[in-house]
Amino acid sequence: MSIPLSNLDSVLTSTDKAKGLPNEHYVSNAVFEEEKKAILFDNWSAIGTGSDIPNPGDIKPLNFVGMPLMLVRNSSGDINVFQNTCRHRGMILIDQPTNIKGVISCPYHSWCYNLDGDLCATPMVGGTDINTHDSIKNEELSLFKIRSAVWQDVIFVNISNSSKEFNEYASKAMARWSEFEKPLHHGGESSSFKLNLDTNWKLAVENYCESYHLPWVHPELNVTSSIEDHYHIEEMGHFSGQGSHVYNQMKSDDGNIFPDFENLSDEWDTKSEYIALYPNVLLGIHRDHFYSIIIEPISTNKTIEHVSLYYAKNPSEMPELKKLIDSNASFWKTVFKEDVGVVEGMQRGRSGLMFDGGKFSPVMDSATHCFHQWVAKLLKDFREKQ
Repeated sequence: MSIPLSNLDSVLTSTDKAKGLPNEHYVSNAVFEEEKKAILFDNWSAIGTGSDIPNPGDIKPLNFVGMPLMLVRNSSGDINVFQNTCRHRGMILIDQPTNIKGVISCPYHSWCYNLDGDLCATPMVGGTDINTHDSIKNEELSLFKIRSAVWQDVIFVNISNSSKEFNEYASKAMARWSEFEKPLHHGGESSSFKLNLDTNWKLAVENYCESYHLPWVHPELNVTSSIEDHYHIEEMGHFSGQGSHVYNQMKSDDGNIFPDFENLSDEWDTKSEYIALYPNVLLGIHRDHFYSIIIEPISTNKTIEHVSLYYAKNPSEMPELKKLIDSNASFWKTVFKEDVGVVEGMQRGRSGLMFDGGKFSPVMDSATHCFHQWVAKLLKDFREKQ
């Protein structure tokens, strides 16, 4: 059952007057399906990272809101995303992450595809000793290629193929962080982890956008970078979040620190920024490391956060910092875990029938309201077209 359009009008106003998205946006399966199309498939959603498939021939299968996909790095090192189904009978091609030196072979009837998705073999398609047939035109039966782009090692897809070019879609974020258009080096095994949340995916995004909760949810972080040091980041229709004028680099016991990204302006000596690039990737940038959190919506009340941390140099070039890399990953894992209780608590609160979307603080919640407005506008436009 859809929500009446009027319910979204209360979101599409100024922060001091607005309510948040209605409860149905967090508990209704029908609205979840609506958001899948209007929010996740029609825009550039994050689904993985280049570090998931570091080597030529690497393939990683995944489901994105029920859509079977696979990340593929071809022999030239380029990343492609395909629908993970054979063009013959729709069989899933890859079940587990793997590295393929030759071709992708369907486990059902052995139709084969190269790493660029081209159909290259159809065994016995014309009979037991005949591998071709006039009606089977290989050039028309390549794997379904999903429109994709990579930025800051994050792999984005536009499944409906209806959005603008990615560089235009993300242009404002790219411009804001243009100084960080440099090679990123994944921190290694400890620098990728995931968190399972009993909450709707949007609550994870909303919580990340604001620093209002810092003193109560992240007391240790608030000591080194207090709420008074933070500022809002709001780019209506694109991203929102927070920044801090105070950033203290982590140090090892012997005083070592991570190397900085090269040629940064002086402002980044003490500044860090954290944005939610709509719809579902959270990014954090500092003078000496970067992270992404890909928000994977599972259902109305199930979400997975996939975290990856990166540095200015390859860990192999700084083995003396291995323990510091591990400590940094542990630090951020602790911080992100501190948010789990509040986003799960808000999800449980959405079962309260009288909750009406809540009341935003005009001063402290504007970045979160920015995200609500974006969602509400897209859904309203989507419904009006149905």
